[in-house]
Amino acid sequence: MASLGDIKELTPVAGEAIPPGEPDAIRVIAGVIEKQVREDKAKSGLARRDAHAKAHCCVKAQFQVLDGLPQKLRVGVFAQPRTYDAWVRFSNGNGAPQADGNRDGRGMAVKLMDVEGSPSTTQDFVMINCPVFMVRNAIDYIDLQTKGIWGFFFPGGLKIRFHEMGVTARLFFQTVTNPLNIRYWSMVPYRFGGDTACKYSARPSGTPSPFTGTSGDSYLRANVVEHLSKLPATFDFMVQLRTDAQAMPVEDPTIEWPESKSPFVPVARITIPPQTFDTAAQNGFGENLSFTPWHCLDAHRPLGGINRVRRYIYEFISSLRHELNQAPRKEPASFDIAP
Repeated sequence: MASLGDIKELTPVAGEAIPPGEPDAIRVIAGVIEKQVREDKAKSGLARRDAHAKAHCCVKAQFQVLDGLPQKLRVGVFAQPRTYDAWVRFSNGNGAPQADGNRDGRGMAVKLMDVEGSPSTTQDFVMINCPVFMVRNAIDYIDLQTKGIWGFFFPGGLKIRFHEMGVTARLFFQTVTNPLNIRYWSMVPYRFGGDTACKYSARPSGTPSPFTGTSGDSYLRANVVEHLSKLPATFDFMVQLRTDAQAMPVEDPTIEWPESKSPFVPVARITIPPQTFDTAAQNGFGENLSFTPWHCLDAHRPLGGINRVRRYIYEFISSLRHELNQAPRKEPASFDIAP
């Protein structure tokens, strides 16, 4: 039976500072999300992800580490020039499937396969179309989960979370007509070997997709289907190293790290070749697939409070929904999606 398990204290690295009360907050968050997933299963017959429930596609890709990187960037999966087979999932951010015309975040999750040294054999990069997150820490996350978005912004008394409101507006008030045409960020930081921290970003390269129609509730999927039936799509995968402890905090992901102090530098190229992906088998595979930033090499260990929440919540909810759906739970080792 799915269980949150023991919340073990990590040794802080690369600028982390773990606050008291975080394990209790994680347990509260897990309880709220578990209730949501179980209710969703009872209503719809399917236990979905608690976020990014609606996928636009789950497609095959190549993740090519660039040759000639400077020594300071030759870390983890970027240590040597090589090409990884990868799965890429594009999605809406909401926990319930809804029309693409609704205001929402848009996600890009990348799973590298055959990653030597990773306990999961995979390396996941989880990103969204905004450089910052709307919640500072696990304690604040409880308010979001228990009070809803407006209760989070206006928690009571004279307190109003204006800063977080601005971050949310920045995310939700973007016009997106094709997931292949927008930039994505990790929002939260990651270890980059040793005691260095970084953030990630994926930026479209090449000519923007011409397929940008807005008819129907699932036009984002339709536009990707049309594009990949004829053309490839490419992204530059980039790293931003933390160079200023004050301006680039590890424990507050609502603060954008200024590119004026440390620009994003390309370290890999993601190529999504033309393909037919909108099939029952591949859609089912994508629905069953799990992503977590804790599928990783230690050199890329997730950092900060929100990532520590993810360490337990993502694993727990993945186990729970697979259990409720009576679906196998296994990391892919190839492009073979046969059961």
